[in-house]
Amino acid sequence: MNHRKTFITESAANNLWVECVANVVEHGARRVICFVLAPHRSEASFERYQQTVRDAQNSLGESALEVVYPEPWHDHPLFIKAVASRTREALDRLDANARSDARLIFTAHSIPVAMAEASQYVEQLTESARMVASELGVGSWQFAYQSRSGSPRDNWLEPDINETLRNLTSKVAVVVPIGFLCDHVEILYDLDIEAARVAREMGIRFERAPTVGDHHMFIEMMASIIRGHFCS
Repeated sequence: MNHRKTFITESAANNLWVECVANVVEHGARRVICFVLAPHRSEASFERYQQTVRDAQNSLGESALEVVYPEPWHDHPLFIKAVASRTREALDRLDANARSDARLIFTAHSIPVAMAEASQYVEQLTESARMVASELGVGSWQFAYQSRSGSPRDNWLEPDINETLRNLTSKVAVVVPIGFLCDHVEILYDLDIEAARVAREMGIRFERAPTVGDHHMFIEMMASIIRGHFCS
């Protein structure tokens, strides 16, 4: 069987946004909520999407459609509880001895240091991780970054998850991809294959918490935020 990848250029993607916004206006909407599925905000994870939507609005006339965005929700109680619940699923796969030795490692996508310094990305990630650890009653945890894809000449957020595993003193790692909402290639390959391989080489038991994508508390959180906008 032949597998063919389809790549969408930035220009084509922008045209899709214009088409989408035009379709929404055509069906009579004048105010919509745009829920960007990124818990922690940076230029790459949030602001680029806002700009793309603004460009689409401007192409149709700025007054054609009002677009509103939720306030940051990285610290929303239901998001925190959903991540904690998923983390418990990973912890529950360990016996008592392994659980007592387990090291909790939160991960998120690395971004350039300059981009991080211009946003609250690191602060929001740290706050989310701290709140989840508190929900779990875990006093000691650490943070690592993954899926770096830029030039080796640029400074990106560190430490990398693989280096973190190589330097880990514990023989049990529970990895929580708190910066991601669903199991895509950066989870299924970067963690489940690449990081898991490094852990095996180091003799470390590796457990990865599922992402929150279809967790009922995460869905409830989104519904609650959207209801709040419709009722305001």
